[in-house]
Amino acid sequence: MSSPSAPSVDVLVIGGGNAALCAAIEARRQGASVLVIEAAPKVYRGGNTRHTRNLRCAHDEGNEILTGPYPEDEFWDDLMRVTGGETDPELARLTIAESKTLWDWMNGVGVRFQQPLGGTLNLGRTNAFFLGGGRAMLNALCDTAENMGVEIRYDTSATALDIEDGFFKSAVIEGPDGPQTIHARALVTAAGGFEANIEWLKEYWGERAENFLIRGTPNNRGTILRMLLDAGVEPVGDPTQCHAVAIDARSPQFDGGIVTRLDCIIFGVVLNNRCERFYDEGEDFWPKRYAIWGRLVADQPDQIAWIVFDEKAVGRFMPSVYPAISAPTLEELAEKLGLDPSAFAAEIGRFNAAVVDGDFNTEIHDDCRTEGITPPKSHWARRIDQAPFHAYPVRPGITFTYLGTRVNREARVLMQGGRPSANIYAAGEIMAGNVLGRGYLAGIGMTIGAVFGRLAGEGAARHVGN
Repeated sequence: MSSPSAPSVDVLVIGGGNAALCAAIEARRQGASVLVIEAAPKVYRGGNTRHTRNLRCAHDEGNEILTGPYPEDEFWDDLMRVTGGETDPELARLTIAESKTLWDWMNGVGVRFQQPLGGTLNLGRTNAFFLGGGRAMLNALCDTAENMGVEIRYDTSATALDIEDGFFKSAVIEGPDGPQTIHARALVTAAGGFEANIEWLKEYWGERAENFLIRGTPNNRGTILRMLLDAGVEPVGDPTQCHAVAIDARSPQFDGGIVTRLDCIIFGVVLNNRCERFYDEGEDFWPKRYAIWGRLVADQPDQIAWIVFDEKAVGRFMPSVYPAISAPTLEELAEKLGLDPSAFAAEIGRFNAAVVDGDFNTEIHDDCRTEGITPPKSHWARRIDQAPFHAYPVRPGITFTYLGTRVNREARVLMQGGRPSANIYAAGEIMAGNVLGRGYLAGIGMTIGAVFGRLAGEGAARHVGN
């Protein structure tokens, strides 16, 4: 292994999360010397991986944690449903097939799993939950990488990349000891998207982006993505598409994490600041719809909305880190929310009058629905009539953006015209738009990161060996 001050290394990995560490481990396993640079300080290492809980993986039978099976074809159908077919089918199929190996691979690098807690989106069959959450998973990957001889530098960013005709030569990095030029024989870029760059978001979203909250790290500003695109790497993905969920409007601007997400929409209704419902809260199972609500709220006046429910729903979902706002009557609740009490109560009244009674069951597409109102609530509709009444304020919470670098099945980035780079690889959010043209499936971001991280590390080491 090169010393910390050495000017060269076999594989340089930019980023410190799931994808980056999977790449580093695989490259090191094949004998390459590896340097990982992470822009965040050690305590905040790992980017958005710190805030995750699980990954989605296909499997032919259940085990001590996963109920099963979850076959590849069902995974494919789920992905097609949420993306509307906007995906690279070859890379999507590859992701799904390789996901079957992740259970054993993750266990092999020290990651442990647990059964999901109650209220966590009914994902026990399709998703593996990390014991201790994303931070524990990240710690296991870091420990494994460092024990193998991977060097990780924190508070260190790449400020320039020397790329000529698709060939990476060196990077200028800036760390606690000042700038340094690092030569590497292969580059793995796993530095996330540009969701924390509000000015860049405003290029596509306009002034609405000023009201967006960023669930994850403030370090994902798209710096590396911009360098790659400027160097002629072919882009992929719609810049307006992103993983955007409804999060508590009282959350911080950055790094609020998964505890700010609200999973109670199917148990109530969502009103904008004009006291109007604007979308079907029971359209489909929550794991397949929770990631559309950030975009829906972004399209509302002032990018604000309220989830309203009654006492019947309490205890049926994982609550936000912030308490619900409660009142004994709908009118008093509206006053606390700063909404028009008459309009608020009238909209809830219209919804209640439209509810058709049925057998309420969140495990299936039940027959509790509305009739005669627009938008409808297709499933899990119950009258909001049992005091006290509750509400959460929500804003768009951006997790990661889908504009990224186009890659092939080896995780090599493609240059303009489709020619693969000789020695540049990408993994994780920076290339997730190849698989996620739009929409989201719970846990698939971690799946994409792990699958393409491993492919990138293998490819980088193979290039070095050749």
